[in-house]
Amino acid sequence: MTQTIVHLVRHGEVHNPEKILYGRIPGYQLSSRGRSQAARTAASFEGHDVTYIAASPLQRVQETSEPFLKVTGLELITDEDLLEAGNRFEGLRTKGLRSQLWNPVRWPLMYNPTLPSWGEHYTDILERVMAAVERARVAAEGHEAILVTHQLPIVCVQRHARGQSLSHNPALRQCDLASVTSLVFQDDQIVGVHYNEPAQEI
Repeated sequence: MTQTIVHLVRHGEVHNPEKILYGRIPGYQLSSRGRSQAARTAASFEGHDVTYIAASPLQRVQETSEPFLKVTGLELITDEDLLEAGNRFEGLRTKGLRSQLWNPVRWPLMYNPTLPSWGEHYTDILERVMAAVERARVAAEGHEAILVTHQLPIVCVQRHARGQSLSHNPALRQCDLASVTSLVFQDDQIVGVHYNEPAQEI
């Protein structure tokens, strides 16, 4: 049997002084802390047998990928299936006392949080991200691959791989900034899921 590891890396901290949900809005770049987080996590792959690296097209993910390219010596593949989840609250505050979630005009969007009804459904996110994972597994068969993406796409894959419901409490997600979720495959079957935070101290 052939073992292949596909690592899902979340991007680093984003410069977001407006504190809005930026989602797929273009132009959001890493903060200085986010760049340090990306560099620390990339350094943790020194000596790994990485033969494939792909990333979401959004700026914060492309910037997170840069130190990984230096460590691996690979060229980056941009994969649309690694894009952030679609969300109809983009551009709005969704946390704190000024959160638009308290505004009754937004409530019709929240009629079914198990989907979720305010954005791209969990099953659709999982389907496209797993397509990217499968491409990476095939391309890096017998080696390791890195996919740089966003929190919710990673969480959907985590939960699927662990046999958990895709519906979940966002406050309980295990997917910190610049974290690594590693899927261990034997041939084409996932046999292990590991989580690590190389940049935790930054």
